[in-house]
Amino acid sequence: MADTLNKSELVAKIASSTGQSQATVDGVLNGLFEALAESVGSGTKVSIPGWLAVERTHRAARTGRNPQTGATIEIPAGYSVKVSAGSKLKAAAK
Repeated sequence: MADTLNKSELVAKIASSTGQSQATVDGVLNGLFEALAESVGSGTKVSIPGWLAVERTHRAARTGRNPQTGATIEIPAGYSVKVSAGSKLKAAAK
């Protein structure tokens, strides 16, 4: 099973490596998340070259199946979020 790093642990790790306070780092991360949500919500792609790209994608309406009853259902069109890893992030995972 893979280890996980939650937000508070990430904040502590960044604060330790940068010498900033945890409150400052938490504020910056919250600002980043808000900017991502606002941009992706409005259809703007966010790209951090070498690290990641985040964009909103459209899903067409489709027919699905209820796994419990086997009945077919219509799934309406909607939006999803696509996150793509950049070259530096891919290299770090090797």
